Amino acid sequence: MTSTLSSTALVEELQGRIREVDPLVNAICTPNPAALTEAARLDTERDEGRVRGPLHGVPVLVKDNIDTADLPTTAGSLALADQPPPPEDSAVVRRLRAAGCVILGKTNLSEWANFRGSASSSGWSAYGGLTRNPYALNRSPGGSSSGSGAAVAAGLAEYAIGTETNGSIVCPAALNGVVGLKPTVGLVPQQGIVPISHSQDTAGPMTRTVKQAAALLTVMTGSQTDYTEHCLGADLSNVRIGVPRGPLWGYSKGLDQVTERSLELLSQCGATLVDHLSLPTPGGDEDQLQVLSHELKVDLAAYLATRAPGGPRTIDDLIAFNKKHADQELQWFGQELFERAAATQGLDSPMYVAARLTALRAGRDGIDNLLRDNQLDALVCPSYSPAWTIDLVNGDHVLGSSSSHAALAGYPLISVPTGLVSGLPVGLTISGTARSEVTLIRLAHALETARIAADGPFPTPEFTQWV
Repeated sequence: MTSTLSSTALVEELQGRIREVDPLVNAICTPNPAALTEAARLDTERDEGRVRGPLHGVPVLVKDNIDTADLPTTAGSLALADQPPPPEDSAVVRRLRAAGCVILGKTNLSEWANFRGSASSSGWSAYGGLTRNPYALNRSPGGSSSGSGAAVAAGLAEYAIGTETNGSIVCPAALNGVVGLKPTVGLVPQQGIVPISHSQDTAGPMTRTVKQAAALLTVMTGSQTDYTEHCLGADLSNVRIGVPRGPLWGYSKGLDQVTERSLELLSQCGATLVDHLSLPTPGGDEDQLQVLSHELKVDLAAYLATRAPGGPRTIDDLIAFNKKHADQELQWFGQELFERAAATQGLDSPMYVAARLTALRAGRDGIDNLLRDNQLDALVCPSYSPAWTIDLVNGDHVLGSSSSHAALAGYPLISVPTGLVSGLPVGLTISGTARSEVTLIRLAHALETARIAADGPFPTPEFTQWV
């Protein structure tokens, strides 16, 4: 555990923190009323000599698109808000419970994981309302795992689960100053998670530290690998790290400066930096939109079929619901992405097959060729710009990001906090080829260790407006 407190005392402490702070941040949409009961049961097990693992009794928050049989799963939508809870836990939640974790509650998200309308604001859902960034309450927490990132930053829990299709873990991790790890697609089971795309979706840990992310990933993947064993400190001798530049840099001067400092720290750890590389542009957004649109229609229908009778069963049902409840669901942005998905013709469509192949090659070939040609262990680049001002009328103002190549490839990446720009957190993204989580965790832990040695603990949020 991360505390000397009993699980019961730790849950009580966090629940007090939630009552005090969450009205400012609005990160948690559904607290678990049975959390204290679960904690007491796990304390009894510990007293009797039964300890399920390193996370026995540890409270964990779960994004509200991940099924829990005892709590609602809404994906932020009113269309699922009045439905009974799912009939069973998702595979990830079953693993959490088996490891002795306490489900503290569900976190708010960008509705439907930010894939409903083209002018959405990260952190808003009709069910959960608006989540805010703890470092600047008028700034975005990033999406779509907004509540998970903001909750960890605000001290509402040290462990949370997010999901990512393209940036939905690493973006809120960077903007909220926490660690976010998106695993290789398929490494974590997706059963019982509201989908966008089976080729890009995955759940992943969001935590205060890299070692905590490694411990949570160990549980989420079924404990076949103990990823904490690869948190080896600041020695990166014999490691070669590539630094792609081009469009991955230059959209935020302050972010670039902090990232250059992180490169210096990696070099001081003994890593060899191979600088001024370039990744090929991963293709137009159209290919990825085609893939996501086609897969959403099919994958979402398969998920909705697992829910209780009487609820929505297709994306057309959801579109109709949103129109009927437009004053709540469509008050800030539309559902153009849903409508586009509804018009697709299935996964045998030549349009889908061609787009999927193009997207896959653009992501995987770009990353793998760069790693191979330069004998690299990983790549690093700035994560995301500092948090933008919340603008529900016009939507997000994202200047740049680090996640698209890995998203198209289904490859892993991790964002690590590196500093502040005008009081707003920023991070460094470390990425690699398929199943390279061990390497990414080693590098991320080394950078974290070196940064703390040089600069001290990461600054905590002050829950104020930013001007």
